[in-house]
Amino acid sequence: MSSVISITDTEFETEVLKAEQPVLVYFWASWCGPCRLVSPSVNSVADTYSDRLKVAKMEIDPNPATVKKYQVEGVPALILFKNGEVAGMHEGAIGKQKLESLVETYLSS
Repeated sequence: MSSVISITDTEFETEVLKAEQPVLVYFWASWCGPCRLVSPSVNSVADTYSDRLKVAKMEIDPNPATVKKYQVEGVPALILFKNGEVAGMHEGAIGKQKLESLVETYLSS
């Protein structure tokens, strides 16, 4: 079982911006082929870093407010938030190792 939570526009502030620990938000769409390739890596990172990182996924189509606010133009997209601020962002498919090193970079800074 993965420790990734699904969130919506209405839950974004509570689950991401007010979170005690860093949060990786994975923006995806059901029609997105590359999203299906990235999902297992996101789940793996959620499990590996569950003690230091919260991982949330947000489907873009039903949640236009957050997508617009953070200018998500392509999926899959990953945004890492620390203390309610954007700490890092990646758009497009990403491999598990690259995703892990991205997360490591922000967790150690």
